[in-house]
Amino acid sequence: MNMNGRRVLVTGANGALGRAVVAQARAAGAQTIGVDLDFDDDIEALPGLWLRADLTDATAVLEAFERAGEFDALFNLAGGFAMGASAYAPSNDEWDAMFRINVDTMRNAVRAAVPMMIRRGGGSIVNVGAQSAREGQAGMSAYCAAKSTVMRLTESLARELRGHGINVNAVLPSILDTPRNRQDMPDADYSLWVQPIDLASVICFLGSEAARAVHGALVPVSGLS
Repeated sequence: MNMNGRRVLVTGANGALGRAVVAQARAAGAQTIGVDLDFDDDIEALPGLWLRADLTDATAVLEAFERAGEFDALFNLAGGFAMGASAYAPSNDEWDAMFRINVDTMRNAVRAAVPMMIRRGGGSIVNVGAQSAREGQAGMSAYCAAKSTVMRLTESLARELRGHGINVNAVLPSILDTPRNRQDMPDADYSLWVQPIDLASVICFLGSEAARAVHGALVPVSGLS
């Protein structure tokens, strides 16, 4: 995969997937810009531009993207998961939290990035949906609804922006092998889970010139699960 000369902006860059994507993009020759609420010392010491912003705050996101300058690809990785109440009884706080961290963060980033990409004549956007959100799941209604919204927005954006030279796609991972997931599911078989670097490879492909003809794809990345 060749990303030489491309500038890539990664939201949620301080997380396990964000770190893998930044590493993979840089290995492929890209310059990286990380945006997150905060950064650990180890990642901030790495090459690249690191910008702090609350991704749920549209104004803060716009200001951060303006500081970043022009970029060729936007990887919307910010998000989160939590089990919840039954579908007939999720609390407003639970519902709002899942939409805030999964949908609002993506919409804020897209609203800031798309006008910049249109002005410069094109670009790539990669969002993160979820395999579990292809259909409703028990105890996960708010999460599935939020990630399904990300997936439908991906398809709508792809249809709206392809004429501007912008391709929009999403990856649909199953369970990622992260420290948090291991902590939450200590008895699981981790060998079946998706390694962050493998998901990062798919994301970087979709953000490269090699995927310029791919529009509105929802790409399953399931490992062995």
